[in-house]
Amino acid sequence: MKIENPAALRFIMQEDIYLLPTDKTEQPIAIEQPVLTTKNTDLNYLGKYKKGFLIVAYYANEEYMAAAHIAALENILKRKEYGLDDVAIFNRFAYPDVDFEQIQTYFNPQKILLLGKNALPVNLPALTFNQPQKIKQYEALYTFSFDEMMENTPNKKAFWDQVKNL
Repeated sequence: MKIENPAALRFIMQEDIYLLPTDKTEQPIAIEQPVLTTKNTDLNYLGKYKKGFLIVAYYANEEYMAAAHIAALENILKRKEYGLDDVAIFNRFAYPDVDFEQIQTYFNPQKILLLGKNALPVNLPALTFNQPQKIKQYEALYTFSFDEMMENTPNKKAFWDQVKNL
């Protein structure tokens, strides 16, 4: 049996190992640890992204978005003649190291909706809150998260006033 990683020995040999006095004088061989790179080339998202509409959210306890929030989002999308197949819901919590350039390169969005301050990726150009703006070639809106809107009617109204024009 060939073992390349010495850490694996503890699973194979469960007995205590003792060094003899002659073994103590030998210099241990340095083992190089492989360098791990965490390049996220494949990002998971909900939807089929048929119309290039990217929705960036931040949910620590959900894979993509809370079920009640998805239902509310679907109603909003229907008013704009979109469905879940037309958008991509990307949960930034799952990818804390992914910056704006990586998101932009991966998705190449036509429209982007950023739900709450936690959803803002690193290196995003400065955006005015709840005001649609152009980033490069597409429309972007940084607005309330669904947690901020669900029980707050003025926030819902302000959100809808901007989203309907996006």
